[in-house]
Amino acid sequence: MFADIDANVYLLVDGDGTYAPEAAPELIAHLVENHLDLVNGSRTGAHERRGHRLGNRLFNRIVGRIFGNGFDDMLSGYKVFSRRFVKSFPALTAGFEIETELTVHALRLRMPVAELPTAYRSRPAAESKLRTVRDGTRILRAIVRLVKGERPLAFFGGAAAVLGTLSVGIAVPVAVTFAETGLVPRLPTAMLAMGIMLLAFLSLACGLVLDTVTRGRTELRRLFYLGLPPP
Repeated sequence: MFADIDANVYLLVDGDGTYAPEAAPELIAHLVENHLDLVNGSRTGAHERRGHRLGNRLFNRIVGRIFGNGFDDMLSGYKVFSRRFVKSFPALTAGFEIETELTVHALRLRMPVAELPTAYRSRPAAESKLRTVRDGTRILRAIVRLVKGERPLAFFGGAAAVLGTLSVGIAVPVAVTFAETGLVPRLPTAMLAMGIMLLAFLSLACGLVLDTVTRGRTELRRLFYLGLPPP
């Protein structure tokens, strides 16, 4: 549920009755008084199943490591936004993984954010629509997509490192044989190693080019964001 509190503040809350409504004024006041763009309600009290807790902790660490210090509970469905956050956010997903996209958007544009503890109660098992494996897979896929789109050098550079290591591992026995005998008896293996190394350099080149494009796009997004008035 997305509520427009006034012209400058927006409240996002899951409509399943698990979040305390009395925490909303505190979240809104904290955003306005500190001129923030996002206040995240970190869930305290009762939590979801163990698999959900472990997945939440893992995804928080992954996003924090890749995109910078983030939140302790980025998958919380209780958030308050400024107008300039909402107007600068291009929503590309419509499912459970949108919380990840919101977090990455704030971190990439270096927005002032905060996190406050909020009371939370678990849904009854019969009413829960969450599926640990299915929803976890969707969130992980969203993180990979965001890394590819927002950190292409890290994404394609990592792929280049894996391919380069594989190529060297395949080529070492061939190189040792050549050094000892002066012959290349396993020519297909040598060709395979060379082909994989070429793929590694192509991946690195793609990462370098896309990183330049992404940097320019991020600068434009930040300029648009800074052009909007803070709360």
